[in-house]
Order: sequence, then C-alpha cells, then structure tokens
Amino acid sequence: MSAAKNANLCWGQRYMWLRYHQLPPRERHETHIVLHLEMPYDVTVANCRAAVNYLTRRHEALRTTYHLDGGDPQQRVHSPAALPVIHVTTEKDGTAAPGEVVEKLTTTEFDLSTEWPIRACVITTAGVPRQLVLVLNHLAVDVWTVRQIKRELKVQCAGFSSRRPASLEPVRHQPMDLTRYESSRAAAAMAEGAMAFWREEISKLPADTFGARRVPDAEPTARGATLTSPSMLDASRRIGARHQVWPSLVHVTAYNMLMAAYTGSGTAGHLSFTSNRESSTYSDVMTCMFSPLLLRVDCHDDPTFSQLLRRVAQRFERAQAHSYVPYDEVVELVSRESTRRGRAVRIGSELNFIKQASRDSKARRTKFTWTPAPTGWALHGGDTYFRIDEWRDAVVVTLNAVSSVMDAEAMERFLRGYEAVFQAHDDPSADLRISGVARLAGFAPPSPPAGGRTAGAGDDLVDLERIEAVLALHPAVRLAEVSSDGTGRLVAHVVADQPVTPARLRAHFLGHLYDHHPVRCPDWFLIQAPEGVAAGSPEAEGDGRGAEPASPMGEAEQTLAAVVREVNGLDDLDLCDSYTGAGGRALRIPRVLAVLADHGWVGISVHELTSARPLRALAGRLTPVAATGPELPPRNLAEVPPGAGAERTPSGPAPARYRSGRVTRLPEQAHRVAPALAEETVR
Repeated sequence: MSAAKNANLCWGQRYMWLRYHQLPPRERHETHIVLHLEMPYDVTVANCRAAVNYLTRRHEALRTTYHLDGGDPQQRVHSPAALPVIHVTTEKDGTAAPGEVVEKLTTTEFDLSTEWPIRACVITTAGVPRQLVLVLNHLAVDVWTVRQIKRELKVQCAGFSSRRPASLEPVRHQPMDLTRYESSRAAAAMAEGAMAFWREEISKLPADTFGARRVPDAEPTARGATLTSPSMLDASRRIGARHQVWPSLVHVTAYNMLMAAYTGSGTAGHLSFTSNRESSTYSDVMTCMFSPLLLRVDCHDDPTFSQLLRRVAQRFERAQAHSYVPYDEVVELVSRESTRRGRAVRIGSELNFIKQASRDSKARRTKFTWTPAPTGWALHGGDTYFRIDEWRDAVVVTLNAVSSVMDAEAMERFLRGYEAVFQAHDDPSADLRISGVARLAGFAPPSPPAGGRTAGAGDDLVDLERIEAVLALHPAVRLAEVSSDGTGRLVAHVVADQPVTPARLRAHFLGHLYDHHPVRCPDWFLIQAPEGVAAGSPEAEGDGRGAEPASPMGEAEQTLAAVVREVNGLDDLDLCDSYTGAGGRALRIPRVLAVLADHGWVGISVHELTSARPLRALAGRLTPVAATGPELPPRNLAEVPPGAGAERTPSGPAPARYRSGRVTRLPEQAHRVAPALAEETVR
C-alpha cells in the first residue's frame, strides 16, 4: 500500500503523540476508544463491511499511518482499500467467543507505522449482525469525531434498511488541509501570540501545587475512585442558571475550591481539555483536535464560591482564547521554566468535563466505589486526574491520584466533599469560602515541614536541609550549607575535597531535582577547599549557569549526545543542559528513544526528557541492551556499538461479561476511554 500524502502532525495530535509514546506497549490500549454499536435487525454482514469501508474512504484520518523517521513525526495518508472486518458469532461452534476477539482487538497496541488507526468486528447471532465494534486510536479521533462516525454509520444503516442510498454531505476538509493551515504564516503569528501568553502564565505558577501535601514515596501507588450523584446534575444546572454560566464552569469552580482547600496553595492550577474546533475554519475536520489548556486561578484571599466562579469564568475564557497552540511547545516552556527556577515545575493535575447525554446510571442515591488501579494512567507521571461525566440522570466524577499526594482517605473526602459543595450551594443564600469548603470536606490543614529549616517566596517553600543533602551527594562535596539572603535568593557555601565548578554543582543538583522534595537549586555557589574554610575566601563562585568544563564521556553519554544531535539537527550541545535547553524538540523525543534503542540503550522516558534533568544525568539512567539497529554516523558515535529496541507485551484476559460465549447487548456508547484522553469543550 503506497502512501499518497505526507504531512506533519496536526497540533491537536501532538498531545496524544507524546502520551502514546510515554506508555509501554502493554499499556498503549489507554489511547484506544472502543465503540459498541447495535445494528438494525435487517442489516447484513456485507452491509457492515460496506459501511466501514465507505467510512474509511470518506475520511483520510482513518487510513493514515504515523512515522518516526526523518525530522518531525509524519502522518501519511494511504489510498482507499478494503479494511479487514472480523466476523465472530455468538454460537458455540468452536471458534473464539466474541469477548475474546473484542478484548484482543481492544488491548493490542496499534502499530502506528503500518496499521490504520481503526479496527472493526461484526458480531452475529444466527448470521444476523447484533453489534459492530470499532476500536479507534485517539491520534485519529476525538469525541466530536466519534459522534460524527456514529452518525454516519447510523445514516448508512438506515439506507440499507430502507433499500435507499444513504445521503451524506460531502467532506469539505481533510486533516491535510488543517496541517497546511497550521503551517501557514497566519497560524504561526497566532501561535506566537498565544505562546507569549502561556510563557507568562507558566512563570506565575507555583512550582508544586501539592507542595504542602506531597510526601516522599519511593514507589508511589495509584488509586482510582468514582462517585455517582443524581442530585449533582440538577444542582449544577440551577447554580449555573442563577449565576448565568454554563454548568461545566460550576464544576470547574467546585474542583478548584476543593483543590485549594486540600492543598492549602494560594494558587489553583490544572490542565483542562478543550476541543479547539472553533479556533479556525477547519472545525469539521475528522481528526484529533483537542489539547490541554492551563488554568491558573488566584485563591490567596480565601474567596467565596461566587467570587471564585467569576474568576474561573474570566480565566477560562482568556485561556481558551489562547488554547490553539502546538502542545509540545507548551511542554518545552514548562521544561525551560523548571531549568530557569532550578525547581521542578509540576503541572500534574488534569480535569476533563464530558457530556454523555445518551448514558443512564439508573442510580437513585449517591454511590461511592473504588475502581481498579489506574496503572496505565500512573505511567504518565501525573499527580491527579479528575473526570466529570454529565450523564442523562446523574453526574459521575472519577478521581485518579498517586499516593504521594493523596491517600485513600483524602480521595474519598475529596469526592464526597465535591458533592457537598453542590448540595450546599444549591441554596441561593449559601456562599462558602475556601476555608469553609475545607471544613465541609473534613480536610485537616497541611502539616508544616517536620523540623529543619525552610525558605522560599510565595507558594514555593523549600527545605534547606534537603538542599544541603542533595549537594552532599556529589562525590567532591565534603560539606554544604545553604542559606537565604532574605529576598528568596539561596546561597550555597560548599567545602569540596576535589576540584569542582558551580556549573557542575548546578548540573548535579538539577539531575537529582525530581527525586527530592521540596528542593530548589541554589542561586549562587561559593566553593572552598578544606584548608580555606578558616580564611573564608572561595576558590570558585558563580551561579553555575555557564557551560560545563569539558570532561571525558562514557559510552552512554557519547551515544545520547550523538543521538540528540542527529535527531534534532544540532551542531553541538552541552551535556550540562537539559534536552530542551540543548535545543531538542519535545515532538522528536519518540524518535530519540527509538534510535537509542536501536543502538543498544534504554532506560529513559518521554517524561524524563521533557524535564529539567541535564543530559549527563539522563545518560546515567541509560541501560545497555542487545543490538538490533544500524550504526549512527561515525562522526557522532565514534566507537559506540549498536543496540536493540523494546519488545511487545501480549494482551490480558477477556472481560467476564463475554466469557460465556454470548454477546451482551450494550447501548450505543463509547467506553474504555482512557483518563485524560476523551475531551469535550467546557462551556
């Protein structure tokens, strides 16, 4: 099958591109959307195949592959062809049961470079189609796209039933048209202005919203819980009508109140999801167009619910006006801000609001349940994920959290407190402050750091003793004392047994930055030899931001430097810099990892390469494995041997509801959508 068209990824696909490659193969089904569509009684198997093939013929996104080779990742549109549609029966005839087939289609990762992002299976009873199951990769679709797919299939099935040709409107735009626009000067100018906005927003964020709650946890676990509340549905609408805002903004406000009440932070910050479909003339393109936007809300003055609701509405409107940007470039801004501050800037909380008016919970009262551990979500490196599903008869809220920021008790208090905020403010006379919400939810104030010395400005409190301990990990350091000059500037007095420079100490500290909490790299280093302690005159001093002195490189360092240069087209780089600081592009990280694996090195992730860790520290995390790929150009690698890539992991067992060999009739719906991967414009 030959490729007919090539182009860069659309801006809306870039978030999913990075999320997909952050996951190991066994967890990449987190990026799948699965549709179970009931078929009319008079539609045949041949009709189902014809409908799917017509769908892929109309929409190029469904016959596109994605490729790492070259510079930026590419999408390639292939010529129309018949899509294999698996036929499985509910009869016990010795063939695989529907559940087994569907589970395999659902949990097996897509090979994006060779496989179209759609799989299809028709399930029959006595030869009559009962369900059409579609498995879609999120790179190609979003919620709006899924709705269009379901609508087009419904129209086609109606045509088959009536024996009349289906009438579908012509496809005006394809993803390639959107990519062409996003490569234009007009789009570049718009993105430049938006990126300036995000640069300023990120500079004002606290480094860690969970700073007062975060606890060291060598192996944090992830938990998930859900609360279903029929009362929240009408309450959110009444509150929204009273304040003349969309109910979704009432939810965003309640979330920010609970988060500020729990963390004790004066600034609530999280990533919300928006579709971006109204940001250009290509709102009807069938592809993935959503991306996260950063919402920062000031809570320092303990605002009331109504005050915070107005702030949220204003902040969301302004943020959404700047949301249509390449997400990977926002990731790069956060990385550079972490390097600038010498502090891990964490935007690890995500909020997603989704309308699902076709679904019913049939719940009569509030129901709290623990869900299976979200192992796939935990691999993304986030702190919390909060999803609000507005169903026809209830609101269903889901919370995922890592144990380092929320234990099980705090998660249950958060979800029950969330419902309590709606119940309280359903009364027009109620207007709780954040402090009142903290009491309502039963949150105890965050505990101050146990002992030790602290310093900082605003929300960024740091532990001076932990900073000294991180500096002392350097083999040349005998003693380190860190103090604040009263303006938030940190000065490190270091006694070194061996020659060491401020640049190397800063690089060392940034390499350990994410492993310790709460720490910040000193702003100034005063380095003395042991015999110079009494005299007090430093042998070297500085902020450590200059180039690191040249030093011999091991194989891992040579390989990483060569690969980063090669993939990003860089003439030179300093291993003291982070990946983004050296000029590496976030969008090319999957290519960097693939080439490293081809040359025998694994052990680092997308998340680590987008951090502030210096390349030298990342090289120390690489592990050699067996070789599978060709050598890099000799000028870059010298004598470094080639290496190998990663293996795939098979899928898991079939769900219990399918193991009997009979297919359960499910309502028309999308399910198994991974946390933070389905989106709806918040209105």
